[in-house]
Amino acid sequence: MKKAWWKEAVVYQIYPRSFMDSNGDGIGDLNGITEKLDYLKELGIDVIWLSPVYQSPNDDNGYDISDYQAIMTEFGTMEDYDRMLARAHELGIKIMMDLVVNHTSDEHAWFVESRKSVDNPYRDFYIWRKGKEDGKEPNNWGSCFSGSAWKYDEQTDMYFLHLFSKKQPDLNWDNPKVRDHVFDMMNWWCEKGIDGFRMDVISLISKPEGLPDGIPGENGYADSGCANGPHVHEYLQEMNRKVLSKYDLITVGEAAGVTLEEAKKYANADGSELNMVFQFEHVSGSEHEKTHYGKWDGHKMPLPEWKANLSKWQTGLSHEAWNSLYLSNHDQPRSVSRYGNDSEEYRERSAKLLATCLHMMQGTPYVYQGEELGMCNAYFDNLEDYRDIESINAYHELTEQCGVSHEEMMGYLKRISRDNARTPMQWDDSKNAGFTTGTPWLKVNSNYPEVNAKAQVNDPDSVFSYYKKLIRLRHENEIIVYGDYELLEAESEETFIYKRTYENEHLMVLCNFTDHEVSVTDAVMGQIPDGAEKLIANYADDMGQTLRPYEAKVYRY
Repeated sequence: MKKAWWKEAVVYQIYPRSFMDSNGDGIGDLNGITEKLDYLKELGIDVIWLSPVYQSPNDDNGYDISDYQAIMTEFGTMEDYDRMLARAHELGIKIMMDLVVNHTSDEHAWFVESRKSVDNPYRDFYIWRKGKEDGKEPNNWGSCFSGSAWKYDEQTDMYFLHLFSKKQPDLNWDNPKVRDHVFDMMNWWCEKGIDGFRMDVISLISKPEGLPDGIPGENGYADSGCANGPHVHEYLQEMNRKVLSKYDLITVGEAAGVTLEEAKKYANADGSELNMVFQFEHVSGSEHEKTHYGKWDGHKMPLPEWKANLSKWQTGLSHEAWNSLYLSNHDQPRSVSRYGNDSEEYRERSAKLLATCLHMMQGTPYVYQGEELGMCNAYFDNLEDYRDIESINAYHELTEQCGVSHEEMMGYLKRISRDNARTPMQWDDSKNAGFTTGTPWLKVNSNYPEVNAKAQVNDPDSVFSYYKKLIRLRHENEIIVYGDYELLEAESEETFIYKRTYENEHLMVLCNFTDHEVSVTDAVMGQIPDGAEKLIANYADDMGQTLRPYEAKVYRY
């Protein structure tokens, strides 16, 4: 297998609004990130994925960009950015920018021009269509943030497409001028010295020919059928030729609706498109449980289904492409609340279990801010405490149009809302968790006096110290990066056990996903020779064949 630095790296995602506030306005900023780079150096990560810091009206927390070459005023200045980049590089940490080019803000200069008239030079930078004769939208596509994907614009008596918020019009990638402008902007950032791009919803940039009606429930991604469109690989190969291949970058594409076969094209071993993709199957609900409201009332995958899914990607991409490894990000609830057990008794143990299970797989691991502390869902009781446009829109749609009760909907939000991941980083046990001296833009999780970085950094038994060890082990052991993967005991509803093999070396990874003791089978234990080295474990002692609640351990032999 071809080796590469980005395969051996560990990435840490920063959601800037919630990471660290340096000026007391309640909003995280670039200088706050610079202040905390030594903390990330201590953790041992190699790359920061920086969620958008570009100029934005903030309809979707920075994913609606009005100027790709300016910094959001709330986050600071370009000088602040340059200082952060320089300090990160001094510490040996690379910076991967979030690239949001499926859509812009409706306040971007291109769109301001585009909506002026049908013959404006920027008109075809976006996707405009006449309504149907009956006065309805051009097709039946839905927005991912509820409602129609089309917005009527009186100025020219036409509709524009927005797969997300009404303030996020989709760019027309079929227009070569759009692609040239985007590539010029990317080159500008690369010349500034950044180290890579995480590409937001990049699988949606090529729309189906003729924009036909979607089949609800079958076309996927808001029923638009836009995922993995007819020219997406052609456009990414052009991006690779004109930008990515000129620099030594890490690239990952957020690829909603991607299949294994499509992923092999996006992240192919010949390097003609991207290094890897984010797929969503393992963080989606069970395919076998009926849902009425998509992710909101989705059921957690049973463990055998979850293992089968992760294993499909491990073996399916092996030697042909490369995996990204993640359980958490700014769009997902907290992993310890979702896949582990966030009770006082088991929070730390299950946070370490999840980290072990994920980081011992083949692929590049992503740590989402606070995950290394075992941060949990916020469980807000009041709708007023939520800030996320997706959550708020869904609340109104499901309670006002679908008959879902307030109590039931609040339960959905507590379980799955994106704001669970966006609560401020918990630095210490002082007011507002040390995140800000002002009023935080989003409430701090109430458990911050117990769960915070200050309490963990110097504690050898903390979740932080465990992550630190996992990251160091990946840097020191090629088998963790490059070894082949084999799932064992696939049908077990209690354990997740897999084996890694590289040259003449093996790892056995044993994880108990329950709150009770489980006995590992003789068939598995028989493969671990006497004298095998215990590489890492979340219990100090070893009970051999017995796995205690949420126990994880890794043997090397």
